[in-house]
Amino acid sequence: MTDSPAPKRDRTLIVILAVIGALVAIALIVVFTRGEPAQLDESTPEGVVQRYTAAVIAGDEEAARGYLVPELADSCERIEPGPVQDMRVTLESTTEREDSADVRVLIAFSYDGGLFGSSGYEEQGTFDLVADGGGWLIESTPWPLTICAEAAVK
Repeated sequence: MTDSPAPKRDRTLIVILAVIGALVAIALIVVFTRGEPAQLDESTPEGVVQRYTAAVIAGDEEAARGYLVPELADSCERIEPGPVQDMRVTLESTTEREDSADVRVLIAFSYDGGLFGSSGYEEQGTFDLVADGGGWLIESTPWPLTICAEAAVK
């Protein structure tokens, strides 16, 4: 009998499957360990908006109020924010002036179900901020992230 090349083919197939398995494992590790986005500096308009937005989404109204100008925070007529559980907020741009800033964000909503799977929509929003002793406070918010009626962008 002569040696057949079949065992070499079997080893090649095993190596290919092992490489594919390793790539899948690495991809899963990357996806599941991404974690939260990096925290922006709280002394910047973007950092204030990031923290306010995170507080609203987490349902921490007291923390969110801390980022509002005192006139709004003190006389806050509470309203329920939009549907925040499936919301993603992305920073688009910031226009910073000496005593005010505008932070534009993209707010994306996703909904499960439906005949063709998940659906969703996006809208742009703007936070208006004012300078406050080396920091920033929010003067108005996009409606989906509004917790005080007076803070809604008009």
